[in-house]
Amino acid sequence: MKSIISYPDRGSWGDALYRGNTSGHVIKDVIQQFFPSQPPKQFIEVFSGGGTGEDVAADLGVKNSIHLDLNSGWNVLTDEIPFGSDLIFSHPPYWNIISYQRYNGGHPDDLSLNMSYEEFISKLDQVNAKIYQSLLNGGRHAFLVGDVRRKGAYYSIIKDMTWFGSLEAHIIKAQHNTLSDNKQYSNNNFIPISHEHLLVFKKDKVWILPIKSTVTKYFDLRQFNNITWRDLIQGALEWLGGKAELTEIYKVIEGSKRTLKNSHWKDKIRQTLQLHDNFWSSSRGVWELKFKIGG
Repeated sequence: MKSIISYPDRGSWGDALYRGNTSGHVIKDVIQQFFPSQPPKQFIEVFSGGGTGEDVAADLGVKNSIHLDLNSGWNVLTDEIPFGSDLIFSHPPYWNIISYQRYNGGHPDDLSLNMSYEEFISKLDQVNAKIYQSLLNGGRHAFLVGDVRRKGAYYSIIKDMTWFGSLEAHIIKAQHNTLSDNKQYSNNNFIPISHEHLLVFKKDKVWILPIKSTVTKYFDLRQFNNITWRDLIQGALEWLGGKAELTEIYKVIEGSKRTLKNSHWKDKIRQTLQLHDNFWSSSRGVWELKFKIGG
């Protein structure tokens, strides 16, 4: 395998009509990459969905394989993984992109339910922790997931979820025959998502593991130590609609880290306004941005 994979032909494994079913080539290549001479001692597939992994395992002669899914009565949030394994492949729902309620009878623990993104990430973390805990030492968890765009916001599941274990590989998988391939978008700046992420985590120690998580914090740019006077003034003018009196600019910038360190900060603002070409005075005491978004 290489760091970019692409399978225009998904292969004959599994149910091709099962929504979101991945290509069997992914699972086949993962098994052959990490077990080139002999099959895994125990191969487990979580979110087995349309049966792709089971078909691949049979095709490769992997006899010790287990395929778990809510559709067949196994609940990933409450039920135990029945065996320790040296390879687990998981392909969870991508939040609420595709609903699998019709396959599992409307089960309340379906991860494709219309839940908040935060709740989805929390439940996905529970699943990935359970998978890692069940691995034999030296075992691997191959995790396939995509990114999501909803109402103009971009959600990176691999960035927001918790990482359990050592990342051994990050592979980009090209998507083919998606609904967006044949869709015309009115927004010319819109970039359709046509890739997925295959992360391979390895269990290096029996008890101790690295855990990584992303924390999102909100910070006022005015409180950065190294923000420039030009950037402060640009932000103030944008905040004020692109045009403002000097006294209004003072009020927005006052209290920033820069002003607290410079007793002559008002003089510095006036000097910066006069020195930089992207500010201009439309009348006495009134300043504007030379360039504005949409202007």
